[in-house]
Amino acid sequence: MVDPEAGLIEAVSNAIGGAATTLVAAFIGRAMFHAGEVRAKRRNLFSFDLIWEVPLAIGMAMIGDALGDYMELDNTVRVGLIAVLSYLGPRGAAALFERWIARKG
Repeated sequence: MVDPEAGLIEAVSNAIGGAATTLVAAFIGRAMFHAGEVRAKRRNLFSFDLIWEVPLAIGMAMIGDALGDYMELDNTVRVGLIAVLSYLGPRGAAALFERWIARKG
């Protein structure tokens, strides 16, 4: 029986599985980034740029999942982390990491 107080991420995870939820979060993150680029008129809605988003989303999902495992995050927080990292992409995540290291040092 489905818990009526379960959140959206938990409901999606129960419906399609954890790995699929991770990939969905990554693709949603990249879709949000792409939508911003389209809105700023730096990309067309349908273009070959979308092809490069697929491996990027999968890679960011793997990185986010590994980071979430390392940090021992709950599944819900891990999916959110994956969506954020996927939205930022490799350059944004690197810039965020560099700023974090600079504050620590």
